[in-house]
Amino acid sequence: QVQLVESGGGLVQAGGSLRLSCAASGRIFSINRMGWYRQAPGNERELVATITSGGDTNYADSVKGRFTISRDNAKNTVYLQMNSLKPEDTAVYYCNADIRGSREYVYYQYWGQGTQVTVSS
Repeated sequence: QVQLVESGGGLVQAGGSLRLSCAASGRIFSINRMGWYRQAPGNERELVATITSGGDTNYADSVKGRFTISRDNAKNTVYLQMNSLKPEDTAVYYCNADIRGSREYVYYQYWGQGTQVTVSS
């Protein structure tokens, strides 16, 4: 079974920084795309950033220039460096990954449990 575990969330003042981590474990042959999504109360879950196994990145317009996604393939871990945080960034952040569990060319999507990020004014 594959598990994604997020860490690094917390309470931070506006303008501050946080670094989120998400480690994948279990039956893993390879990981393709990894990413971060977030969901605020009353809102739908939205994409924050994604990164492919080759390092290509994609960001939501609202976080461009402030957030940086990266990954360590050897550790099956994806990171999200969040700088210049705003109250609007307050949400539960979820890790996402497309994981191949065997030599079969099939990927399955997994989600972490989420980590709370709260940005105060």
